[in-house]
Amino acid sequence: MKTYWVKTHYLIKKLFPKYVWDIPNNEKKIYLTFDDGPTPKITTWVLDQLGQYNAKATFFCIGKNITAHPEIFNKIIEKGHAIGNHTHNHLNGWKTIGEDYLENISFCENAINNLHTIPKGELAKQSKICYLKSKIFRPPYGKIKAAQARQLRKKGYIIIMWDVLSADFDQNITKEECLNNVISNTQSGSIIVFHDSIKAFKNLEYALPKTLEHLSKNNFVFETIPY
Repeated sequence: MKTYWVKTHYLIKKLFPKYVWDIPNNEKKIYLTFDDGPTPKITTWVLDQLGQYNAKATFFCIGKNITAHPEIFNKIIEKGHAIGNHTHNHLNGWKTIGEDYLENISFCENAINNLHTIPKGELAKQSKICYLKSKIFRPPYGKIKAAQARQLRKKGYIIIMWDVLSADFDQNITKEECLNNVISNTQSGSIIVFHDSIKAFKNLEYALPKTLEHLSKNNFVFETIPY
């Protein structure tokens, strides 16, 4: 039994209006996002797929993965994609006390903005863009307490949720279902969630190239979260 909505219900969006669920526009702009990386081989593969369509995306990174794989993290920035905070250890906000949750997010922010991992020159200049983008945050599992969210907003964070969930992480759906989750629910302004993780790769490997192909043919434009 599924415990999630593939298409976020409009009532949820109305109940939580301070979270960003989509970014309405009339220009067929959509926003691919990837959670849980950077992950060796998988994130690099994602970057290659995006590059074939000159598609830009936003990567919500886990701090410990940034620290473990700075070269992949730097490559995300080098390719012109945006970076968001996804906590340092993929914490569930509902199961974590407020102080610990906020501290964990700060650890991730420090990893994002740790400029000693950024080479000098042009990439160093691009890292300034990365610094600004670190003020977008997606809670793992979409689970965050109201008090935690208030504190994050006071720190300047914008909380990014989603309009369309690919469900690539779900081992009980087929790769064809994963693809259909995206292409049948995407509309102008949709924020779409994929995962550049080992668990999701079976579905991602099939769905992402076909998603890019299908949506490109339908004149959608892939952009970074513009905050």
